[in-house]
Amino acid sequence: MDILYSGLLKDNHPFYIRRLHLKDLHEIIHVQNEVVYVLDNPSSLSSLSQKEYEYILADGGKMVGVFADERLVAFRALLVPGADEEHLGSDVGLDSTEFESVIYQEISTVSPRYRGYRLQKIMADVLMEQLKVADYKYVCATVAPFNIASLKDKFSQQMEIAALKKKYDGVLRYVFVKHLHKEGDEWEVEQFIPMQDTKAQQKLLEEGWRGTGISGSTDGWLVRYCK
Repeated sequence: MDILYSGLLKDNHPFYIRRLHLKDLHEIIHVQNEVVYVLDNPSSLSSLSQKEYEYILADGGKMVGVFADERLVAFRALLVPGADEEHLGSDVGLDSTEFESVIYQEISTVSPRYRGYRLQKIMADVLMEQLKVADYKYVCATVAPFNIASLKDKFSQQMEIAALKKKYDGVLRYVFVKHLHKEGDEWEVEQFIPMQDTKAQQKLLEEGWRGTGISGSTDGWLVRYCK
């Protein structure tokens, strides 16, 4: 078994992380269904179809899962986009010659019964270590505005918002990017924009600002933009 990480949950239950394979597909779908079932807004999670999981598991990406109590309880997937008509590399300002060096963070889910153990962050760290020795320079992802858990997850990995636009059937998404072999920039100025103010955020992004974090306020969620 190709175990990549092992540890203990807060209640001293052991868990481990390993690569996932086609034989794990049934459990993957089960965990995804568990997560969708408890969501107030199921559209906030970009669920994948069985066919999409089969593509990733058949060398179309990388996928790891957390096992505890003799079952899969969480998983995280990276996708090699190939010839994507809506390639995220274009959204974040990359030249088309660099698209082959881009990989997507596709989906990350944790069974509701196993939340609160930082499993999302641990899986992200494991996959980022895998990418450091692979032939990729950039990791990109999309997140829906107000999907606070996913936004915090991306910022915890030092990913930055590079665009805010409609993607995939006209749904508004933040587009994140991280250079895998470069330290983060040192910013000179910052400002905070209400998350609901789409036009103000898009204007800053067009001017070269990057979204670097979020914070709660009495008026709702604010996005920190730096330049």
